[in-house]
Amino acid sequence: MDFKYDVIVIGAGHAGCEAAAAAANLGSKTCLITMDMNKIGQMSCNPAIGGIAKGQIVREIDALGGYMGLITDQTAIQFRILNRSKGPAMWSPRAQCDRNKFIWAWREILENTPNLHIWQDTVKEILVENGEVTGLTTLWDVTFHAKTIILTAGTFLNGLMHVGKTKLAGGRMAEPASYQLTESIAKHGIKYDRMKTGTPVRIDGRSVNYDLMETQDGECDFHKFSYMDTNVRHLKQLQCWTCFTNEEVHQILRDGLPDSPLYNGQIQSIGPRYCPSIETKIVTFPEKIQHQLFLEPEGETTQELYLNGFSSSLPLHIQIAALRKVPAFKDLIIYRPGYAIEYDFFDPTQLKHTLESKIIKNLFFAGQVNGTTGYEEAGGQGIIAGINAHINCHGGEPFTLKRDEAYIGVLIDDLVTKGVDEPYRMFTSRAEYRILLRQDDADIRLTEKAWKIGLVKEDRYTLLKNKKEAIDRIISFTKSYSIKPNLINEALEKLGTTPLKQGCKLIDLINRPQITIENIAEHVSAFKRELDKITERREEIIEAAEIQIKYQGYIERERIIADKLARLESIKIKGRFDYNSLQSLSTEARQKLIKIDPETIAQASRIPGVSPSDINVLLVLCGR
Repeated sequence: MDFKYDVIVIGAGHAGCEAAAAAANLGSKTCLITMDMNKIGQMSCNPAIGGIAKGQIVREIDALGGYMGLITDQTAIQFRILNRSKGPAMWSPRAQCDRNKFIWAWREILENTPNLHIWQDTVKEILVENGEVTGLTTLWDVTFHAKTIILTAGTFLNGLMHVGKTKLAGGRMAEPASYQLTESIAKHGIKYDRMKTGTPVRIDGRSVNYDLMETQDGECDFHKFSYMDTNVRHLKQLQCWTCFTNEEVHQILRDGLPDSPLYNGQIQSIGPRYCPSIETKIVTFPEKIQHQLFLEPEGETTQELYLNGFSSSLPLHIQIAALRKVPAFKDLIIYRPGYAIEYDFFDPTQLKHTLESKIIKNLFFAGQVNGTTGYEEAGGQGIIAGINAHINCHGGEPFTLKRDEAYIGVLIDDLVTKGVDEPYRMFTSRAEYRILLRQDDADIRLTEKAWKIGLVKEDRYTLLKNKKEAIDRIISFTKSYSIKPNLINEALEKLGTTPLKQGCKLIDLINRPQITIENIAEHVSAFKRELDKITERREEIIEAAEIQIKYQGYIERERIIADKLARLESIKIKGRFDYNSLQSLSTEARQKLIKIDPETIAQASRIPGVSPSDINVLLVLCGR
């Protein structure tokens, strides 16, 4: 075997899989190194993809030619759109998946991707010469040579698991940790630290009293993750269930806090604020008498269930005793306890927006090693790292996404500009331009960009063109078609909206909250004939057109704001200033600007500690 590659990816989690697939599909000779080929794309915690803001990221990965959305659709056992009661900027797809089928779907894709090899082994050292990565060595004493390397090691770097006072080395339950690799990187001046995350118990479904829980059904309409023209549902669709903790549960947990690694000093690292353990919930919210729990299936046929909302590292007997005070779990039997895990991550402010290290040339970082949490955040970083690793090998302009172009752009800019002091999780509130970054239009925003670099193929690009043409035809028709009161007023009254006093364009009616494209088309035969011309992806196209019509004013206003701020993105400042000598800047600003070394004025303005007055100083100096 020839151990020389353009791109080597370390780790086959969600970041690693997307990175390896992207680099290989672009034409780089690629190798994916994983400890266990049977755990490729493993969902270490919840067997679900998407959710608030995370679902938008998955649609963006798909729009760029990645695979997370396709595999999720293929292996989903429940699909829902969250936040339907809010505007379309907040709609977020989420799917429960069959954990094992998800793994094998990823493996089937990767094993059949041209230019991509898989090697099962553990990396122990990165090889660097003259500040540039040249290869790596493994525990089997195999040396690989590479032009670029992408590190996507997840929670495996010096991973340490906790259940009560019991500590066990590992990157996941029953899987070994990775040693020496962190140190081989840190010796070159790259800073690292420790983070913590956790996971709940896994429950034997035969021990649950489902009659004492509320059911949570999925949706079976046209919505899915991938923009490709694929079948919506492959597997049997299953229910989830909800229930609540109670004061008896909380008392057992409170009594057990002295044995909690989080509260007895055993764990020093910082955990995720937005996905806290049950111990953290009862301490942070002592006034709450109950916390909601979600019981979710792990697969189409298994009895194994995931208890969302009960992440814990308390001793096993306390976890079980507390849960048995929930009526539905009074006869509880579990497969394994919840546990916390500590692991190494690297300060992401040491990265460029391409996710290449500023310190070691051609070394990229993606996923939890950058301080993020979540499969979706990892996958988004992975595809960007894979694209740019390929570009570093074969030439081309760096591929980055701006904050008004993608949630992935927000994610990466937040990481490299602000850094992290806790595991980073994406929320819609982190994006200034939520109306521009909707889940319905990620293909319109991003697919052409990926087409231009060769990652998106002809079939996907043709689907995009057809969709855009169909949307444009619908909107154009509504703008030009006039409605007369005597022909539509009876229908308007039936639809619960005010009759017309004079004629108007069809688009003005669709802008009414009671009116949709579909319900008005039933009363406007010419419009119905126009819609009937759409024979493929009809519901998706009509929904996209309706969102553009109803929210056009908001979309245009947000685009104007984004374009104004984009002018600051065009003012390049990297390498222009000796910040230490600029005494007109605040001390904190000088320190932060030296550390981050921003590319543009806009990036500098997003650095915590750099004030508007500091930005004005830089703008004045740029003017000179």
